[in-house]
Amino acid sequence: MSIIKSFSVGNGDMYYINHNSDNFTVIDCNLSEDSMDVILTEIQTLWKSKGICRFISTHPDNDHISGLKEFDELMKIVNFYCVDNNAKKEDETDDFLRYCELRDGSRAFHIYKGCSRKWMNMEDSERRTSGIHILWPILTNEDYKKELKKASEKGSPNNISPIIKYSVENGVTALWFGDLETTFMEDIVAEVDMPKADVVFAPHHGRDSGKIPKKWLDVIDPKIIIIGEAPSSNLNYYQGYNTITQNSAGDIVFDCGNDVDIYVSKESYSVDYLIDNKKSSTAIYGYYIGTLEL
Repeated sequence: MSIIKSFSVGNGDMYYINHNSDNFTVIDCNLSEDSMDVILTEIQTLWKSKGICRFISTHPDNDHISGLKEFDELMKIVNFYCVDNNAKKEDETDDFLRYCELRDGSRAFHIYKGCSRKWMNMEDSERRTSGIHILWPILTNEDYKKELKKASEKGSPNNISPIIKYSVENGVTALWFGDLETTFMEDIVAEVDMPKADVVFAPHHGRDSGKIPKKWLDVIDPKIIIIGEAPSSNLNYYQGYNTITQNSAGDIVFDCGNDVDIYVSKESYSVDYLIDNKKSSTAIYGYYIGTLEL
């Protein structure tokens, strides 16, 4: 079994993948004083049980790196994945300074389209692959170079975000887009070979400004789109697609086997498009809302 968890952390993102191998991955963090202890305690237990742990940072906006300093001090990150960049900020918080230290130091692995790394997407006799592949960026792309330059001049780093694919053999495929913006995605739409995917985490927390282009959606053909926790007035609800809105659902857990059992932390939340396989709600996963058949 593989577990994907999307934490409800307000206006920000934080996920983990507890792989069906000796791998554990965290994607971004947005930890507040109220949530930090509970979330870090949960992650620490899982982190310590795996041989290979990695932290993937999509980009260094505060709502994606808040609490990174505390996270690193507790978990002692060895594998820090990010795009190669020189992003700067007017407000250099402790978390941003820790991001720069990790980004520029020996613990960093810089990701790009098609990159390979042992146990990320290569296996050997010691350990199986994690199933993570990077679909974007293409380092030679001129639009991407412009966004790197903008970030280095203290502009928004949203569009230096990578596109991340996680897939389980004969199982689920999920996509993350960081905070890519619609206008930028439309500029690069022909440059990315999109796969079909079951679960998509909508870019930019599901904001209308991060709506996935139709040409990509037609290829991806997602079974579920996860809409993040931006203010409701800013969200795009992806009419015509099955969705889970994290503002209403809270934490979301995907228990991925031959099918995907889905749990949320808000007892009152429900959807009508999942199969009811009569799974029990649990203290760890939350309230069962149904099963996505693959």
